[in-house]
Amino acid sequence: MEHSEAARYWDQVYAERPAPTDPRPNDRLVETVGALPPGDALDLGCGGGGDALWLAGRGWRVTALDISAVATTRLAGLARARGLDDLITAEQHDMRASLPAAPRDLVTAHYFHTPYAQDRTAILRSAAELLRPDGRLLVVDHGSTAPWSWNQDPEARYPSPHEVAALMDLSPARWTVERADAARRIAAGPDGSTAEVVDHILLIRRTG
Repeated sequence: MEHSEAARYWDQVYAERPAPTDPRPNDRLVETVGALPPGDALDLGCGGGGDALWLAGRGWRVTALDISAVATTRLAGLARARGLDDLITAEQHDMRASLPAAPRDLVTAHYFHTPYAQDRTAILRSAAELLRPDGRLLVVDHGSTAPWSWNQDPEARYPSPHEVAALMDLSPARWTVERADAARRIAAGPDGSTAEVVDHILLIRRTG
């Protein structure tokens, strides 16, 4: 897909959902980042905005990116309503082309899957390059197909966290994998239904 087609696709996805008034952060973000001191964060594919709002509420300065203007406009409105607009910058951005160049203490990519073509490995590698020393990249991928997922392909295969790390091919002299595993949880879909899902969790820290 070209940028305009991909943007229209995700604009429609978000426009068809009720605008969230209290989006919740992803569970894996809370359990992984909760003890870290706040700094500069980059949220790749901010969606409903729950992660960015949660981080900003704990003092993080967050740049939240999404290809959908519907998603970023909604997040900007929620940030203003909560008095967090000085900590959250919501930008419509095609991450296939570039990432904001500022150094970060945290980059998060939750369920960074899409039906349009993109070099996901290259984007994640670029994100790792943005990290300051001791900064972390948290990648949480689908490890199973939820009933509400846009991708219901029965042949879908979800690479393991170790496979994702291997594809990124980061130098062990500069980055270390702190976590690479799978975990189950009960998740809620956009319609309020629940199901058990598998998350693939990869946490990489920059060491030099």
